Amino acid sequence: MRVWRALRRAAASSSSSSSSSSSSSFPADGKPRRRAWGTSLSPLERVRRLLPPEEAAAVARGAAAAAPELPQARPEKEEEEEVPLIVPRQALVGAAGPRSGPFRAGELALAEVPRKNNWTLKVLCRLAAEAVLSSPSGLLPHRDIIGQLPGQVLRTSAGKRLLLRRPSLDEYVLLMPRGATIAYPKDISALLMMVDLHPGDTVLETGSGSGAMSLFLSRAVGPTGRVLSYEIREDHHNLAKKNYRHWRSAWQIGHTDEWPDNVEFILKDISAAAADLKSVTLDAVVLDMLDPQCALPVVHPSLKQGGVCAVYLANITQVIDLLDRIRSCKLPFLCERIIEVTHRSWSVLPAKLKHNKSSHMVGTQENIEEPPQNEYEEIHIQDEAVLKESEYNESLSAAAETNHSVPYIARPSHWQEAHSAFLTKLRKFGPLLS
Repeated sequence: MRVWRALRRAAASSSSSSSSSSSSSFPADGKPRRRAWGTSLSPLERVRRLLPPEEAAAVARGAAAAAPELPQARPEKEEEEEVPLIVPRQALVGAAGPRSGPFRAGELALAEVPRKNNWTLKVLCRLAAEAVLSSPSGLLPHRDIIGQLPGQVLRTSAGKRLLLRRPSLDEYVLLMPRGATIAYPKDISALLMMVDLHPGDTVLETGSGSGAMSLFLSRAVGPTGRVLSYEIREDHHNLAKKNYRHWRSAWQIGHTDEWPDNVEFILKDISAAAADLKSVTLDAVVLDMLDPQCALPVVHPSLKQGGVCAVYLANITQVIDLLDRIRSCKLPFLCERIIEVTHRSWSVLPAKLKHNKSSHMVGTQENIEEPPQNEYEEIHIQDEAVLKESEYNESLSAAAETNHSVPYIARPSHWQEAHSAFLTKLRKFGPLLS
């Protein structure tokens, strides 16, 4: 009771001086003081400082006697619980795969050059201190790129802007030097799902070509896997090895992890490689050649039971010849699927309102002139559609003006990817059980 009476007397005495203390809570400049929450006193400590020494000692003894009945202080517990949550997160950030650092010499860089009609030209280059990037928008020395972060916009000698970034694998295979026609990424992605590769698998590829398929297969099987790539032409064989080596070296410079060195390029006709494959067990087979039916009798003994053989063919007549050869030779393959992969590109662009006396014209913010078709075939670009509408609805334009927004026009692109191929999925089956 003595403690509570002391507390009541202290509260009564502090209420009389509240008006004077409230005026002192604001400094001379009129701004309120900020509380230092980390060093603020507890309510009990504030009251103890207002009491005489003997009564303050009694309050401290009463608080110490009641301490075992009170719950433990929680701030220290909360700090202990936050430590395990912060440390693993920092470890994950430090173990990120691709580096976010600047470009370095020897690395691949992709420059996006804006052109008229809202389309973009992509230029691939390998950075070197003494080299110069040449584009239709002007020149840009590589020394100005080295040291910059990816995603940076730089200006050429003509004052034009370029967006620099690291290329993806599909962009690299489209822009790398090629001797033979490559398998396009849209077809390779579907083919990889057909064969269902896993890290550590062994896969056979016939027809190295320019090395596009080899790069995707190398990533699919991982460091513990193996890719056997056969090629009969020496020029294609050398080009595939060169493109694969260039990608690996650039990847090692720009990333923390190393691209696996798991592709074995073999200059040999697959029809004469039966003796080499006797000691090899294949998880999958990928055939990208003119006459895949000539390779099936050689590769099927090494293909595991239930394994998949995916065949990449340019036209449907080749598919018919393949299936006819399997039937006539009684090869242990069952045709599961024949697909054609098609992509349809769309353009979604904001419209530009043009108010005329007779009607509301809606057009895109680009020139109506269409770039020549052969220019698309020579260089790989990402185009935007050229759209124009006449006699647009007046209510839509009025609503757009009221809401301060611009309507959008969505339409399939006037230029589509014409290249297509047929993917045939063959599965090896075993003899019938008696």
